[in-house]
Amino acid sequence: MEVDRSPNDDAASRALFVLSVGVFLIGGFLSSAISLLVPRLIIILGLDYARALLVQFAYHISCLIFAVPVGFWIVRVGHMRSMATGLWVMAVGCVVLTLAGQLRSLPLVLLALVILSTGMAFLQISANLVAGLTGTAQHSVARLTMLQGFNSIGTVAGPLVAAVFLLSSIEPRTSASQLWSYAPFLMSAVLIGALAFAFTRRQDMLGPPRPEPIRIMSRKMAVLICSRRMLAGTCAMFAYVGTEVTIGTLLPNFLMLESTIHARPVIAGQLTSLYWFGAMIGRFAGAHLLRRCNAGGLLALIGVIAFALVIGGSLSTGVPAASMLIAVGLCNSIMYPTIYALTLPPGETEARLGSMLLCMAVAGGAVIPLLTGMFADYVGLAIALLLPATCYGIVAAYGWQQRRLAQSCSDEYRAEHSKRRLAASEINRRG
Repeated sequence: MEVDRSPNDDAASRALFVLSVGVFLIGGFLSSAISLLVPRLIIILGLDYARALLVQFAYHISCLIFAVPVGFWIVRVGHMRSMATGLWVMAVGCVVLTLAGQLRSLPLVLLALVILSTGMAFLQISANLVAGLTGTAQHSVARLTMLQGFNSIGTVAGPLVAAVFLLSSIEPRTSASQLWSYAPFLMSAVLIGALAFAFTRRQDMLGPPRPEPIRIMSRKMAVLICSRRMLAGTCAMFAYVGTEVTIGTLLPNFLMLESTIHARPVIAGQLTSLYWFGAMIGRFAGAHLLRRCNAGGLLALIGVIAFALVIGGSLSTGVPAASMLIAVGLCNSIMYPTIYALTLPPGETEARLGSMLLCMAVAGGAVIPLLTGMFADYVGLAIALLLPATCYGIVAAYGWQQRRLAQSCSDEYRAEHSKRRLAASEINRRG
């Protein structure tokens, strides 16, 4: 566990922010590029939706399995060392994924994604907390939203670049062409390795870790698990991540349907970037909007709009259906950082353990897409999207709960302030 402080040196703070930007960028690029493996495997291997969506199951389930050991590791060795470790593991996962593409082996692809997501688990827990050390705590929600905006730049670039490789040559005949198809992951391995080296060189930037006894951390973890606020926030995060991943993954297949726009694979894959572009624009705008609005109320409003858009896209056809589903990306813009900031408890150790629980909630990206794929195999893809639509209802309910809680606290503060003012007036009158 590291000293809870902001770097006093402005140069160190800027360097830390730049490194965080790199982490968020490459994380977004990989997440959206991996989503295009689903339509590729459906076309090449003839998989149904459920088996193809094992890609997202493998990629996100590690956050549930390894979040606890990774979280305790982070507390023991510190954030900078943990982020370096996670990046090295991710680089290995990208190399194994490239090899799996060469062999056209689904089990090896799934293994590579488990390795990749294990490294990502380090970043899911540490990166958000490290981002909080680059400025004042007052604007933590807005700052994290800004970094999520850089993550969105990566998610926009992912489909634009990866679709050309993964979906343009879906029947590779030579090992060279197969390697070319997986070139985005090989290039990512090089960039991630460079970031890992940079974090390794700066592993003492935040000071030496001060490990806390495991029994104390376990006791605090038990308290957090029983917290209604933490439980509600974790459920909201589970629902949000699951829905965002589901729509982002199945959107290319949705756009290829004859009932929508019947797009060619490469075009459908690249159009997915519009979904992530909406999230990018919304996050940069949301970083400013959240400074002026109640975060819970805004989250509730956006959740209701997203629910309506998914329902409309599912029940419509043609360009309107495609447009409504793509527009959901704009609604996703502020959800992750807002849920994260509203849920995270105060206190140094509690915040780290809370971040670990929220990282486990990313498993929604494993469960909800798989359930939607199973549903789609029986009733069709368009109707199956009604399942992730319900998840936005959960997010909206959580936002409304937080709005009412904030309003209640505000009312109590105003009432107490009024009592104190009347008491002071009475004392002055008697004096």
